[in-house]
Amino acid sequence: MRYTPFQPFRWRLAHGRSLELGPRGVLMAIINVTPDSFSDGGRFTDAGAAVAAAFCAVEEGAEILDIGGESTRPDAEPVSAEEEQARVMPVIAALAAETEAIISIDTYRANTARLAVEAGAHIVNDVHGLQREPAIASVAAETGAGLCIMHTGRGREKLGDVIEDQFHFLDRSLEIAAKAGVRREQIVLDPGFGFAKDTDENLELIGRFEELHRFALPLLVGTSRKRFVGAVTGREAQARDVGTAATTALLRAQGAAIFRVHDVAINRDALAMADAMLTAKNSRRDMKP
Repeated sequence: MRYTPFQPFRWRLAHGRSLELGPRGVLMAIINVTPDSFSDGGRFTDAGAAVAAAFCAVEEGAEILDIGGESTRPDAEPVSAEEEQARVMPVIAALAAETEAIISIDTYRANTARLAVEAGAHIVNDVHGLQREPAIASVAAETGAGLCIMHTGRGREKLGDVIEDQFHFLDRSLEIAAKAGVRREQIVLDPGFGFAKDTDENLELIGRFEELHRFALPLLVGTSRKRFVGAVTGREAQARDVGTAATTALLRAQGAAIFRVHDVAINRDALAMADAMLTAKNSRRDMKP
């Protein structure tokens, strides 16, 4: 099954779940169970606070809850797998028992991913694009979990063209997924805004976003409160939600399917406007003789 922007695509997830992508934008709420994430570190360091924040995000319009136990900011201190699991597993177990929302585990570790899916997670979200622990692809294949594969420029020399580098990196990731037996309808790609990309590269990536549809897979974007939004707006991290919402509307108009955000409500409104304009545009096109 190949994906065409704005047309229905059934994303297959673990535990018999699925999610329709394409006709409308979908929100993924960021729930960081960490003390040091760049804009919300320390807010949800215990399971109770994280679960409460997740419930609030669902009420505001999030359909996916992305649970992370290790900060991915460039200067963050790494944590052990045991510490990561101690942070996220109680949250995932509680949410799986108490909500019908779709749960995502934000990890690059295969063992954490497996435990999270066993506890009720439906999606594995790997910011290293399967290239740090390739065994994470086998977890997705064996469990049927949805798989978010993200592009990153960290730890390697990038190509000079931002789009060429997307294909250079993500083609390798897709090869790993295919060899592990991951089905195409399980996969969503993320171009990795902010991960070893400067302001100009991020802006160029937004401007040329439609070129990524050559992958013929749904695209997830995570611009929320990123440094390049601050560089453009002059705002500190926690005041970048309006700038984030602007990128949400722009990227939805270019066919992005899923939006990973901190502030669900403001991005819900941005998506509502973008989807309404797309509907009106398509209606006019259908009426033409």
